[in-house]
Amino acid sequence: MSLSAVIVDDEQLARDELVFLLKSAGDVDVVAQGHNGLEAVTLIKEHSPDIVFLDVQMPGLDGFGVIKKLLDKKIRMPQVVFATAFDQYAVKAFEVNAVDYLLKPFDKKRVSEALNRARKKADAAPTSSVDKIDALVRMLEGKEQQKSAPQKVLLKAAGRLFLVDQKDICYSSIEDGIISVVTQNVEGQSNCRTLEELLDSLDPNLFWRAHRGYLVNINHIREVVPWFKSSYMLRMDDKKQTEIPVSRAQTKRLRELFRL
Repeated sequence: MSLSAVIVDDEQLARDELVFLLKSAGDVDVVAQGHNGLEAVTLIKEHSPDIVFLDVQMPGLDGFGVIKKLLDKKIRMPQVVFATAFDQYAVKAFEVNAVDYLLKPFDKKRVSEALNRARKKADAAPTSSVDKIDALVRMLEGKEQQKSAPQKVLLKAAGRLFLVDQKDICYSSIEDGIISVVTQNVEGQSNCRTLEELLDSLDPNLFWRAHRGYLVNINHIREVVPWFKSSYMLRMDDKKQTEIPVSRAQTKRLRELFRL
């Protein structure tokens, strides 16, 4: 079954890479490309594609804002595949089964799996996909409301339990399933099972998943250190001045944060 597709991403290289992978998969016709959320709404309305590959992080109207606009305007909802470099968004999208998500950099096998899933759902009741996307938008809005009030984080250290303010956390890491949280005065363990779970309880304006194994508070980054092959390390302002790697997938976000 042939699929018509629209790609929306603010990075030309990401769009080019996805076009190449879709052409390699066969039976996919990329009918239009856009580089921001407003273009996405217009292109989806104009072309009514079977599937849209939608970047989550875009200036102005982001990927989830696009979905909300489509729902508000009652525009026919295509199958949606979110493309993102941020794991927390991917997890939220997958929880409501909003077709699929792709983590950057794109992988040929994952693109193929997303297309297969879209084809299988093509015969499903269209209201089913709309309901799930709507659930995603409402869930995200609820998360933002929950996070509007400052929250403390519970840490276990030296047989004691400490409540620390989020703003005092420098970074968090995971090793062998144990999550460590470091502030300038206390180093302890969180009772969260994953970094995703911990991140869900933190202010998204402060905390960033710089690497699969690390969360950092951007206000506690002391220095950005250029590393090998256009990569970077972050030197934090904790007592040990810990150095944290930035993954390839998060380099774009680093440049956005500090206008590198």
